[in-house]
Amino acid sequence: MSRLWRIKGFFLAAAAISFLLSVYLWFNGFKDQGLYVGLWVPSILSSGALMLAGEGKNHE
Repeated sequence: MSRLWRIKGFFLAAAAISFLLSVYLWFNGFKDQGLYVGLWVPSILSSGALMLAGEGKNHE
């Protein structure tokens, strides 16, 4: 597997873990913390998109 796919997988896994943690917190009575952790998902995905912008054209 190429380096690019491993990095993409890392960011997607981090976003998925953040989402699942957010849902867990929300449904266990920690709604404020669940909302806070839920805000991490778009931030993680955005940082991954910014870091990988242009990588696919040079490294295949």
